[in-house]
Amino acid sequence: MLARTTLIIGVTALYFALVAFIGYSVRRHASSSAGFTEGGKAFAPWLIAALMLSEFIGSSVSIGTAQKGFEDGISAAWNLVALSMGFLLLGVLLVGRYRRTKLNTISAILEQTYGKGVRYAASLLTIFSLNVVAVALYASGGAVLGAVMQIDRGIATVIVGIVAIFFVTVGGFRSVIYTNTLNAAIKYLGIVLALAFALTESGGYAHLRTALPSRMFDLSGVGVSQIFAWMIAGIGSIFATQYVIQGIVTTPDDKGARRACYYVSALMMPFGAIVALIGVCSAFLYPGIKSIDAFPVLIAHMPPLAASIVVIGLAGALFGGISASTIASGTLLLRDFYEPHFKAGKGDRASLRFIRISTVVIGLIPLVLALFASKILLIAFLGKSLRATLAVMILLCFYAPRFGTPRGALTGIVLSIVTTISWFVAGNPYGVDSSYFALGAPVAAMTVSQMLKVRQRGRELATVRRP
Repeated sequence: MLARTTLIIGVTALYFALVAFIGYSVRRHASSSAGFTEGGKAFAPWLIAALMLSEFIGSSVSIGTAQKGFEDGISAAWNLVALSMGFLLLGVLLVGRYRRTKLNTISAILEQTYGKGVRYAASLLTIFSLNVVAVALYASGGAVLGAVMQIDRGIATVIVGIVAIFFVTVGGFRSVIYTNTLNAAIKYLGIVLALAFALTESGGYAHLRTALPSRMFDLSGVGVSQIFAWMIAGIGSIFATQYVIQGIVTTPDDKGARRACYYVSALMMPFGAIVALIGVCSAFLYPGIKSIDAFPVLIAHMPPLAASIVVIGLAGALFGGISASTIASGTLLLRDFYEPHFKAGKGDRASLRFIRISTVVIGLIPLVLALFASKILLIAFLGKSLRATLAVMILLCFYAPRFGTPRGALTGIVLSIVTTISWFVAGNPYGVDSSYFALGAPVAAMTVSQMLKVRQRGRELATVRRP
């Protein structure tokens, strides 16, 4: 067992050294605030696709979907199908419009239609939602490393956090893109190896079908309501994720940006089926374990070299996901709060120093909360759900800019935050998922503001016509 653990640690250490070298080698491109947040050049579609794929198949989704597969069967894959649909629709509906704004933050785009109040509210909502997802990322990474390396999960989580924060502060956005390309490839290979091992140990898929309850193979086993909620949260999160926007605006043209989205969509769907089936295999092989350990325990039983590949893939995607989240949050803090209000004639060096410090702070906050997290997929889902609110506002901004009012937009965002989080904390009473509030609150607020606007115009016209 000691030799196995030593081999896994050694391979993982070598991989992280390689990733650190990549990040360090491009540090000169992060010597300005623009270079740190945008990478300093246009990137090929396949690189941007790898960036987005690595984040959305990160450890929280992998561990969380396997956990859900352990509990409810292969229908857990709908979580990833929703993300696949989100990228497909992003390429069809929004890529061109995002790029034509020549802006790289969602909040700045919304400000053009709804004003500064909405910009600040959207920025804070995005930062909060990204940090919620980061909690799930840290927790899942700690679960994997803790189980495989046989150390306390809390200690493993802290190690994960420190290494991830180091990556992003050294190389900036370009470092995130290059390292995530490598991470995505290793992650996909690792997940296929894990499924091959799981099916072999389980006696094959046909044997699983006879050994486990039929509900584990029901495509709608988690419930239609849950699937629909995943669609809302998944599609909404893709439409309004800050680092996704930063990625698609750095491709050479609209065609390249769309192609990046289609690449991710095509790869996301089979990934979901694979991870959900791994959870099903674990339910057969290790029925007495906690569901959160469905994937980590499987890895702990794999041959050392294969396990090493899975571990570095999971950890690499984890670091990439955290890096993308923290740099996105840092970019928003820089563009929306520091530069408009505090820069005041200071040079770019001050902006660069601010974003480096902010990424460290933003990385540490969810790390503390991750030490107490258990329901990984549920936590990640809340972060995605909140972004559905911004997806509604983006769609209205691009396709119906005259619908509603700036006050309605601000009210919708605030109302969404309050109702969505409150309902989530209450445990989603009556089986109604909190994501419905994230979608419904802005729609309701904008509809009411539109009705009031029409009524006000009617009164004004009546006053003018009155003799």
